[in-house]
Amino acid sequence: MDLPQTMRVVEITEPGGPDVLVAATRPLPVPGPGEVLIRVEAAGVNRPDVFQRQGGYPPPPGASDLPGLEVAGTIAALGPDVTGWRVGDAVCALLAGGGYADYATAPAPQCLPLPEGLDMVQAASLPETVFTVWTNVFERGGLLPGESLLVHGGTSGIGSIAIQLAKALGSIVYATAGGPEKAKACEALGADRGIDYRNEDFVAVIKEVTGKRGVNVVLDMVGGDYLPRNIDCLAPDGRHVTIAFLRGPKAEINLTPIMLKRLTLTGSTLRARSVAQKGALAQAIQQHVWPLIAVGKVRPVIHATFPLEQAASAHRLMESSGHIGKIVLTL
Repeated sequence: MDLPQTMRVVEITEPGGPDVLVAATRPLPVPGPGEVLIRVEAAGVNRPDVFQRQGGYPPPPGASDLPGLEVAGTIAALGPDVTGWRVGDAVCALLAGGGYADYATAPAPQCLPLPEGLDMVQAASLPETVFTVWTNVFERGGLLPGESLLVHGGTSGIGSIAIQLAKALGSIVYATAGGPEKAKACEALGADRGIDYRNEDFVAVIKEVTGKRGVNVVLDMVGGDYLPRNIDCLAPDGRHVTIAFLRGPKAEINLTPIMLKRLTLTGSTLRARSVAQKGALAQAIQQHVWPLIAVGKVRPVIHATFPLEQAASAHRLMESSGHIGKIVLTL
């Protein structure tokens, strides 16, 4: 495959608002040992991209300074020591950065075959979301069939996948979202009860629908003053998993219910984990999640697409929280 010398990218010129995302030209990246070069056809937009643009989420050492944590496309070149992939293979991949570009490098273990029945836009919306949900809900949270899950931000990219995946694997799911339309959207995705947090007290609703027992797992991307309320929602031996903190990283909590109910409070970030850890996640996802996608039990929800050059508009939509599902850049 003849490769160009340069490619289109979207750079962060300085920390700031969406307008600091500017189209530019850069040399093509060269895949290192164990890496592949992907000709990108679509790139997912995620909340961490916004945090990076604002200056609050720098890429890990050695990663591209370009935003973009997930892409779909075709393999254009193989670095040394890559096995299991060939030039021309259609893949989606989890990146540590660099997705807002015509080409991106990815560690080979973090690539997955394009899921059966999905196009490039749908596939590009999956890696960051599915890796995050699998590791946090099912590995750290240990959600089992028959148990119950409370998902905050049910209409976000992560929320929409968490609802469908937990439901497909046999759990009871409750989800919060802002407004009656979004609460209904959660139920359309499979939630047993969508909770409009603007007009309902989610703690009271959870106690009502669970007969005051509470839920087994809470997936929280809100943080701040939600933490003590989430603890109130948890059943004995419940697990609280933090993946973000839109309302701030600090909270004041009462330790008594943690002890009395034997609760576990945990959390994680994905970006800084090792290639080996992410590769193991990819294998688990291909084994457990890809078959559910193939039979239509889990489907990515695409709210909007934008051309690469309109990344700033995509970020404005992300920050408005007016979307249901994922926002994707197309190349």
